[in-house]
Amino acid sequence: MSTLPIPSPRYGYDRLQRGFHWLMAALIFAAIGLGVWSAWLVQGTPLRRGLLDIHKSLGMTVLALIGLRILYRLVAGEPAFRVPPGRLAHLAAKAGHAGLYVLMLFMPLTGYLTSASGGNTLPWFGLFSWPNLLPRDKANAMLGAGLHYGGAWTLGAVLALHLLAVAWHVFVRRDEVLARMIGTR
Repeated sequence: MSTLPIPSPRYGYDRLQRGFHWLMAALIFAAIGLGVWSAWLVQGTPLRRGLLDIHKSLGMTVLALIGLRILYRLVAGEPAFRVPPGRLAHLAAKAGHAGLYVLMLFMPLTGYLTSASGGNTLPWFGLFSWPNLLPRDKANAMLGAGLHYGGAWTLGAVLALHLLAVAWHVFVRRDEVLARMIGTR
């Protein structure tokens, strides 16, 4: 009778999980940068319209990817820690990650609400336009814009806390948290 080998514990995220993380981080930071830049430009100018088209494209890409990322996370799970973090740090990390996932859904959805209800196009990198499933409604467009604006500030705060937590783990705790996401351990 042969026995199956017991798999050794996995201490880092796999390549696909790391790929989702870093690709979505790049998309989100680019969308934030373009959103902030376009906010300083005069409405209706070609540059602002072009930046917002790219901003929308990035947001809809994030919306499409977050579903795949969540599904894969449910399948692949989370790697083990060599040295588990304390209870408070673990709970803070869980809350922060939950907030990020909610915001990765909230921001593209409120952006969609703003554009669709405002009667604006929903382009995807000039290749096609997403269907507009909402009637033109100025009140809904304004609601979406307000939610999107508030969400942007919230996302900025949560991302800042996320980056501060990473720095704390790297420079203060000197633990494996960052290594798990860059694949060095």
